[in-house]
Amino acid sequence: MTTDTIRTATTGQVFAGGLFVQPDSQAAQAATALSASGDTAGVAAARTIAAQPVAIWLGEWFRGDMLDRYLARNLAAAEAAGRTPVFVTYAIPNRDCGGYSAGGLSAADYVAWNQRVADGLRGHRAVVLVEPDSLSALPRCTSEAATRPPLLAQAVSALSAAGVPAYLDGGNSTWNTAEAQATLLRSAGISQARGFFTNVANFQRVDQERAYGDRVSALTGGSHYVVDVSRNGRGWKGTWCNPTGAGLGQTPHVSAGTTAMDALLWVKTPGSSDGTCNGGPAAGKWWSAYAQALVANRR
Repeated sequence: MTTDTIRTATTGQVFAGGLFVQPDSQAAQAATALSASGDTAGVAAARTIAAQPVAIWLGEWFRGDMLDRYLARNLAAAEAAGRTPVFVTYAIPNRDCGGYSAGGLSAADYVAWNQRVADGLRGHRAVVLVEPDSLSALPRCTSEAATRPPLLAQAVSALSAAGVPAYLDGGNSTWNTAEAQATLLRSAGISQARGFFTNVANFQRVDQERAYGDRVSALTGGSHYVVDVSRNGRGWKGTWCNPTGAGLGQTPHVSAGTTAMDALLWVKTPGSSDGTCNGGPAAGKWWSAYAQALVANRR
């Protein structure tokens, strides 16, 4: 795929062969660990989640040769399966604006790191979701308002030059208005990207996200979009952070036809904590009890 065809390619070309199931995903590793402890209920829930294609997250914890090896291993597994892996980059400076998922690289390191990701993916079938929350949070993260959009535009440019379809942060239907989000997306180089993603780590219903996504698409020159449905099976439950009563959403799948919506994905790993809220462990840690509840509440 070339820079010129990324925006015009069919969904079947972007996600050729369907979505990749990572054999050693966080859920798969949790199932192995819980099996050793005899937690049969926890194992069953983890295996249910591990059986689905879940996005593969890349952060500053993967750098240098470790990043290269991790990309190569997953790309080889995906190619052997004839599937397309979905990666998520998550290393933007001042990530989460100091919230539960705080961290990230320096600006200089971030540019080099993104180029390394792009180089590692060059010549391979892959899709990248670029930095969840990075744009949507800017109205309240004003310290990053001037520097973040150019960094995101550089990331998209590097990926597109490598022939990798990239999606930028589109927030969700209850965050910024479609008009405000479209302005943010334009500032970050949406014209070079495949499109944007919505609802990552959130719980909004598909019909809401689709109406919102279609509006943002129309405001950004027909950009395509994908929706995270990993935990929206029961809709919004009053908080984004480990809400009680949430359930797994629809099985991830690529859209048929020619709509602006490319796919319904599991981007946030179900069972991975949102942070130390509502009884949860640190952000990103496996929480077996929560994973079991998500499976039990599945729709």
